[in-house]
Order: sequence, then structure tokens, then C-alpha cells
Amino acid sequence: MIEILTNGAPNVIQDLGRPGQMASGVSRNGAMDTLALSLANALVGNEAGAAAIEICLFPFRAQFSGDTEFAVTGADCVVRLDDDRVAPWWGRSAQTGQTIVIERPRRGARAYLALRGGFDVEPILGSRSTDLKGNFGGLGGRGLRRGDTLKLCTVPSRGECKAGLGVVPQEVPEFWRELSSGCMTVRTLPAAEYDLFTAEARHAFEHADYEVTPDANRVGYRLAGPSLPLVAPMELLSHGIVPGTVQVPPSGQPIVQLADANTCGGYPKIATVIEADLWRLAQAPIGCRIRFSMTDIDTALSALRAQVDEQAKLRRTLGLMAPRG
Repeated sequence: MIEILTNGAPNVIQDLGRPGQMASGVSRNGAMDTLALSLANALVGNEAGAAAIEICLFPFRAQFSGDTEFAVTGADCVVRLDDDRVAPWWGRSAQTGQTIVIERPRRGARAYLALRGGFDVEPILGSRSTDLKGNFGGLGGRGLRRGDTLKLCTVPSRGECKAGLGVVPQEVPEFWRELSSGCMTVRTLPAAEYDLFTAEARHAFEHADYEVTPDANRVGYRLAGPSLPLVAPMELLSHGIVPGTVQVPPSGQPIVQLADANTCGGYPKIATVIEADLWRLAQAPIGCRIRFSMTDIDTALSALRAQVDEQAKLRRTLGLMAPRG
């Protein structure tokens, strides 16, 4: 069990979300950066979808109310356990009474704190994720507050692992170097209305930078950059959309739907961010510049398979190295 020592309405319990519920009007929810969450869980011996804390308001402080294992992944943050500094993307033991502090990221936007067993909150529609729009899931459908205590699911001890284990996915170090420049690239596929935008709009979308505005949250990011006009005005009936959909309202400024994406919308769609790159968008802070690079479906599927295969390989490696009770 841990006790939260800082207020942070945007800091919420998330797992891998509620796939398959969008047709019923329920957002996917789940971690914005599923790569970070799943590997944080791997570092403490959890299933990939165990519930963890997604942190985007810093500094974050919590106190351990029992001996456990923890891992912090995601954004490039300074992490301290009492006076000891903990390496990023690293798992280790904590004892009763110790305090963890996660400082404001040097690069990135969201950190993930996983504890051995995962947080024991009531599953709703097959997930422990928080839905802030619907006010359900997680801890009462809300963000975490000072004084909240979170229980853990009961699992067998793995024994002492004070030194801990660390792992960093192959694409993360290069991503940090890219993000240090203040700009990142994400790959996209053309969406249904792509050909209804002007040639100038399509060129701008693929070659200009778009900045993440302060109007950015788990539902989506409003971006600022060159306008993206249509060939002619049009109206669409509301239709299904998914995380990664890039919509263009009448203002001509794109909106990228993310983990808590609306389940339907009527704005024209110019592109969709490929699933393998959604974690990159999750780590884009306000003011970061985004570049969109068009790709094809074969490349998108290949990138996702490679990501899934690497996670499976890292999980197997960690399983061989983990301490035993």
C-alpha cells in the first residue's frame, strides 16, 4: 500500500484501457504511453496490463506503507527513494516508511509508477483505468489527492531485489535525443478525407511543424501551425474515431485524438497516427513541435509487430533475471 503525499488531479490510475467499448460510447482510456506502462509492470513482475499511476503533474510524492517493489518509466525524470537516486526505467525494492519523489521531467511529459501486484481498485468494463470524462474507474473516477491510500493486489513475494533491474526499449534513447531539440516526428496514415484537403494543405501537413498548445490533455492535443483548408466546405455526420485520429475543425488547426478520445466526431480527418507512435505523442510537452510523416499500412503493421516483439523479449529477459522468493 502507498499513501499519496501531493495533490494532482491529472495524476490517475491507468492500465491498458477498455478496448472494444467505443461502439458503446465508452472511450478506450488506459495509459497514454502504453510502452512505458507495460514495461514498468514487467520490471516488477506484473502482467503488462496491471494498474499503475500515470503522473503528469510534478513533483509527485508518495510514501510506502509496506515493503514492495516499484518501477518508474516514461518521462526522463529524477527519481529519489528517500535520499537515494533511482535510475530511470529501473525497478527496485522499497521498505515501509520510505518516500518516493518523482521530479519534473527534463524531457517528456508523463511518468509511470508501477508497484508489485498492481493497484487494487474495482475493475469496471474489464479495466481499472480512470475515465475522467465519465467519472468512473480508478479511484472514484478522479485524480489522486493528498492523503489517498492505494492498496495493492496480493501476489507472492519475489524476494529481495534492492539493487533492482533496469531496461530501456531500443527506440527510447534516440527519442530522448530527438525530443531534446524541441521537435519530434510521428508517422501517420492518410485518413478518409485526406484527398478532400487542398494540395497546399496536404503539403503543409507533411512538411511543416505543428506546436502542442496549452489546450492539451488525455482527450487530445490541439495543435498550432499552418492552416489546413479543404478544397470546398463540407459537413459530415458524426462517425466513429479512434486514438490517433487527426481531425481538422473549421479553424484549420488540427486536433489529435488520444487515449480518452471521443468515440465519434464530425470534423474531416486528414490522417491517423500509427499505433506504434502513439507513445511518442504521450511524451510531447506543451510547446513541443510535431512533424507528421506519411507512411503506409505495411510499415505501420511492421513497426507495431517489432514493438510488441521487443517488449516480449525484454519481459522474458527480466523473468530470467528476477529474484526468487
